[in-house]
Amino acid sequence: MFLEFFVWGSWYVTLGTFLGNNLQANGGQLAAAFSTQSIGAIVAPFVIGLIADRFFNAEKILGVLHLLGAGLMYMMFSSHSFVAFYPYVLAYMILYMPTLALVNSVSFNQMKNPAKEFSAIRVWGTVGWIASGLMISYFFIWDSSAAIGEGMLRNTFLMSSISSVVLGLFAFTLPKTPPVAAQKGDTQSISEMLGLDALKLLKDKDFSIFFLSSILICIPLAFYYQNANPFLSEVGLTNPTGKMTIGQVSEVLFLLLMPFFFKKFGLKTTLIVGMLAWVVRYVFFAFGDAGEGTYLLLIGIALHGICYDFFFVAGQIYTDSKAGPKYKSSAQGLITLATYGIGMLIGFWIAGIVSDFYLLADGTHVWQNIWLIPSGIALVVTVIFMLFFKDNDFIKANAERNSLKNNNIEE
Repeated sequence: MFLEFFVWGSWYVTLGTFLGNNLQANGGQLAAAFSTQSIGAIVAPFVIGLIADRFFNAEKILGVLHLLGAGLMYMMFSSHSFVAFYPYVLAYMILYMPTLALVNSVSFNQMKNPAKEFSAIRVWGTVGWIASGLMISYFFIWDSSAAIGEGMLRNTFLMSSISSVVLGLFAFTLPKTPPVAAQKGDTQSISEMLGLDALKLLKDKDFSIFFLSSILICIPLAFYYQNANPFLSEVGLTNPTGKMTIGQVSEVLFLLLMPFFFKKFGLKTTLIVGMLAWVVRYVFFAFGDAGEGTYLLLIGIALHGICYDFFFVAGQIYTDSKAGPKYKSSAQGLITLATYGIGMLIGFWIAGIVSDFYLLADGTHVWQNIWLIPSGIALVVTVIFMLFFKDNDFIKANAERNSLKNNNIEE
């Protein structure tokens, strides 16, 4: 799990900075490069459903995909134009995104109680992401202004390639994880693999509002992935990649706090706080700077835990509760396809257009205007959600819990 996310974090955070500064990519090209993640997310269910669940052990496919990915990553390291670079990053993300599900499958297969055991394993993925950022900023110092000018960020792809080889070889030593569907004789349609059979959940008004909000909130999320590192580098924040790991530390912290918040305030409030955090973070980015306003930038980065955990993780819990046993997997697949697939695909495209629109002749950007746009989008989504999402299930459950408590008191 550590290696899985170390491989990704090694190059993805600094991708926008590298492409803009070293391959002279424009906003549209940045959007195309980051959109490969969404394309990979759309393709991943086919890889898992048609291959991993039916024919081959998960650990073997994991190993093969990472070894192939290491080769593609080396080709990205060797590319000196965006035209040459793009086919490799597209092929790489199509191979990498399925590994996120595969590494989970290998983990779950070794656990007696995944609900209790998995979080202690998954947290090492976040540690791996943090480690890669710290190495880039504080060990190799590849993201300083001088190093970026000399093209040192290119080495992040080499670091990712080497770590991918290590993970690819290591994967073959993992415990055997045979294809479950093949063992049970299960058959799965294309619509089931993509979660489309869970579309009937959209008949529920609350779930349909949540579903739409999930897609729309991914538009401001895409701005962060695509623009945060280039922005921090351009305004002169030192060690920007290392400082961005504050967001992952925050993610771990708020993941631990979320169950208490969820229990005390309920689903709707938790989701609203998560969405409002996007509004606030981008306002801080808009008015922060690398001088006296550095604290605004750091707080904006630290809000990542609330932004992600309080909406996306809480949303996964809500989806699981709404789906029930029959549509549990399908519903999660549908949300993933809608958010990381459709939502972020739209978000990267809009972020690219906005970045190009506010690009100045000297190659810098009007970042205040750029960040206020996703802040405004997040605010509109939050207002829509507040007005139309009633959280009827939680209200009913809370009423039943209070009734039971009153009966116990009377007895």
